[in-house]
Amino acid sequence: MDWELATRIAARLAAPGPVADRAELTALVDELRDAAGRAAVHASAITGLSAADGTPPEQVSTVLVVDRPHWAQANAQVFAAMTGPLAGAAPSATARAGAAVQVGGVLALLSGKVLGQFDPFTSRDGHGRLLLVAPNVLHHERRLKVDPSDFRLWVALHEQTHALQFAAAPWLADHLRSRAGELMTDLAADKALVPRAGELLQAVTRAVMGGADDGVGVLDLLSARQREVFEEVGAVMALLEGHADVAMDEVGPRVVPSVRKIRKAFEARRDEAARSRGMDRVLRRLLGLDTKLAQYRDGAAFVRAVRKDVGLDGLNAVWASAGHLPLPQEIADPRAWVRRVHG
Repeated sequence: MDWELATRIAARLAAPGPVADRAELTALVDELRDAAGRAAVHASAITGLSAADGTPPEQVSTVLVVDRPHWAQANAQVFAAMTGPLAGAAPSATARAGAAVQVGGVLALLSGKVLGQFDPFTSRDGHGRLLLVAPNVLHHERRLKVDPSDFRLWVALHEQTHALQFAAAPWLADHLRSRAGELMTDLAADKALVPRAGELLQAVTRAVMGGADDGVGVLDLLSARQREVFEEVGAVMALLEGHADVAMDEVGPRVVPSVRKIRKAFEARRDEAARSRGMDRVLRRLLGLDTKLAQYRDGAAFVRAVRKDVGLDGLNAVWASAGHLPLPQEIADPRAWVRRVHG
């Protein structure tokens, strides 16, 4: 993969952000940086998590407020790090360029949708990067008609919860990198996937055009072992996203006065997007955005159920080791996780 070319393509194709004068943009960037520091302290108090090495909560991440092209660049770096296991025989320049065009296009599309992201995979100083995408935050707070300061802190709470997860469980980034690397290596070597790739596109097209969604899906393209690893990583992602979603709401009105209004407006917007049709529907299916939405909701239900059953300390046992991470079937059956981990 030519990652530099992918980054340039993404920057060129990324949609422009909302219009604002220089003073408003400067205030936005300054407030997002300030909100990130405050959010870490609140998230630590809510979740009971702290860095395993004693780093103060406000220092568990390196905060970067970025625009859409720089978000794409950061994620090209993440992809390069995650696909390291695939580095082998060099493909032709034409193949590298073709792959760069595809990845650059995907990054351009996603660059307008992501509010924030925590990157634990490209750290050089032991702290992951927290990316807050300023134009997207501005776009959403305007569209949702919510209090800007509250919304900025609310978004930062979600991402700093991710930072605390990885700081409290320093083994977690390597675990995810290893599992994802195993899956990608296996997929790259699986020649049986190539002739069936068109079936997936046809299934998505049928669903988008109103046909029954009973055709081949992503999981149908995988071998039993590939599917096992895919679902295992998906369960961990559901935990991470659901846990962060719970934390950003439970800070309460004392910290984010309009938190309930924000959540209501945000969920309505999510549901509206999930009901989209036409090209928007195609993109949501191909980019996995509906799967991501399910992860948020399923993971949040798991976190709330476990905490109700065994309390906050009992929930936080999940960060003790890879063996304590929920299995795919346990996300839908939290009591099974409690029985396995707590006896």
